[in-house]
Amino acid sequence: MGIVLGHFFRGVGEEPFELESGHVLEPLSKEEKAKQDRDWKGYPHGLVRLTPGRWLFPANFARFADRIYNFQIKSSDVFVMTYPKCGTTWTQEIVWTMRNNPNLDNPEAHKFIFVRSPFLEMDMLFHKPSLKTLPSWNDPLARAFIQFCPFKNPLNGFMLQMSQAIPEPRTIKTHLPFSLLPPTLLDVSKVVYMARNPKDVIVSYHHHCRINTMHDYVGSFEDFVQYFVDDDLMYGPYWLHLKEAWERKDHPNLHLMFFEDMKSDPLRELRKLNAFLETNLTEAQMENIAKYTSFDEMKVRMKASGFNEDILPAFKKDVIAADGGFFRKGESGDWKERLTPELDEKVDHWIKEYTTGLGVDFKFGA
Repeated sequence: MGIVLGHFFRGVGEEPFELESGHVLEPLSKEEKAKQDRDWKGYPHGLVRLTPGRWLFPANFARFADRIYNFQIKSSDVFVMTYPKCGTTWTQEIVWTMRNNPNLDNPEAHKFIFVRSPFLEMDMLFHKPSLKTLPSWNDPLARAFIQFCPFKNPLNGFMLQMSQAIPEPRTIKTHLPFSLLPPTLLDVSKVVYMARNPKDVIVSYHHHCRINTMHDYVGSFEDFVQYFVDDDLMYGPYWLHLKEAWERKDHPNLHLMFFEDMKSDPLRELRKLNAFLETNLTEAQMENIAKYTSFDEMKVRMKASGFNEDILPAFKKDVIAADGGFFRKGESGDWKERLTPELDEKVDHWIKEYTTGLGVDFKFGA
């Protein structure tokens, strides 16, 4: 794989090869690559397509795909799974707090969220890692890696090794679909899956890809919507990601949630989570957690833990100054301010074509 990946990194076509998940990894066509190179500056080695599914990832994903597929799951694990910008960070903080900090007195709570609750596949976004630059974007991560992974090489998967090494009970974040994760995931551990209406996903994902240099989207909003409906954004088709979860919705170890429901009535959703996670929290504890994990509280706490988007090199200061940072609005219905009637119609057509048959009842905000 190393030789083939080297060719991908140089942008040279190579014979497709099969991952242990059964997906075939292949380079983009010249036309696709030219378009991606024009609009995306954060993928210096290009993107690769995984079929079936047409999943789209940075070429660096090939280094970690099989290790993620064979990740050693534990029965006490809870995976927080979402498509990008469906409320992952919010959900993982809620889940970790319910399991590890029910009285809001755990001394570990001040630590950076990715130290307490690692982002499983994040290593694929470090395109040119080095021992000097890999952890430097956030010192808390560097310190945590030394603590949990002594004598290990961060170039072999900084976050992947952290995910394996943190103490139980582990709460692990992922944007990957079920088909790229360990096949026994639901049989061994629990999964909390958060969905969100696709119109707000588009608006939030667009903003995230503009502020984050790991993506560095420089194209238009109109083109971004087209990327979404064409399944040409990193992480691939949202409808298929959701479909893979929806097909498993009756599994006792899967809990499906909607971002809009959490926004409208967080206590009701926390009660459902409490039953699923078997955390046995009191009503008072859940009320405190609802406030503690609110948008404003988390924004302040994340900055105090070291996630200061004003100084981190991964974030574009000019875009943040003009349009807001990682914690921008956290609202439902913001799409109404961004989607023109023509774009709205285009997304409606996508919803009708790809999600109507699933039986998903999206809520689009007040």
